[in-house]
Amino acid sequence: MKLCVAQVRPIKGDIEQTITNHQRLIDLAVSNGAEIVIFPELSLTGYEPELASELATTPDDRRFDIFQQISDTRQITIGVGVPIKGEAGIWISLVLFQPQQARHLYSKKYLHADEEPFFVSGKSTVTALGPEARIALAICYELSVPEHSENAFKNGAKVYITSVAKSASGMEKAGETLSAIARNYAMTVLIANSVGFCDTFESAGKTAIWNNQGQLVGQLDDTEEGIVLIDTDTQEVIERTL
Repeated sequence: MKLCVAQVRPIKGDIEQTITNHQRLIDLAVSNGAEIVIFPELSLTGYEPELASELATTPDDRRFDIFQQISDTRQITIGVGVPIKGEAGIWISLVLFQPQQARHLYSKKYLHADEEPFFVSGKSTVTALGPEARIALAICYELSVPEHSENAFKNGAKVYITSVAKSASGMEKAGETLSAIARNYAMTVLIANSVGFCDTFESAGKTAIWNNQGQLVGQLDDTEEGIVLIDTDTQEVIERTL
C-alpha cells in the first residue's frame, strides 16, 4: 500500500480556510498514488485547547462533505484532526473518510495532564485501517504510552501512524520513541505534525517515516507544507512540498 502523512499549517480557528489547505495536500497525495493520507492532531482547527469547546463539532458536519466526495471519487482514505463533541466533553479525534463507507472516528484515549482541563478520553468507532486492519492509529501523547503500541502489535498491526502537534523538542523525543517502536515491533511508523504557531508553542513539522528496522527513511523540514509517502511493498519513499 501507499501510505501518506501530511504536514499542514492550520489557520487558528478557521475551519473553512484550513479545509481548503487540506484539499491541496490531498491532491498532492493523490497525484503521488497515496491510498491513505493522515493529517496532524486537530489539523482543521489548529491545536488550540482553549478554543476546543467553541470549535467542537460532529463527524457528520456538512463542511466535511468535501472529504467524503474526494474519498469516494479518488479512492483514498483520509483522516483529519477535529475536536468532537462527546457525551461527557470534547474528544481529540481523527474523522476518517473511506470510499463508499460511513464516517468513522479514531479518538484519543490517553490524554496528557495539560489536556485534561479541556478534553476527555475519547471513544473510537475504529482503531485500525487497511486490509485486515493492519494499520494502527495513534494521537500524540499516546505514542508515549507503551501499552498503546504494544496493544497495536498484539492486534496484528504492521504499520503505526501517529497524528501529533509537537514542538521541536517534542518531535526529537517522539522520533526516538517511534524509531524504537518500529525496531522492536518490526512495524513501519509514520508521524504527521503541523507547522506554525499553535496554543503556546511553535509546531515543528519534521513529519516523517521510519521503516520496520527503525531507520528514518523520509522527513520534511520544519516550515513547509507537504507530504511524505511510503510504498509498503517496494519501500520507496516520496517527499513532496507545496
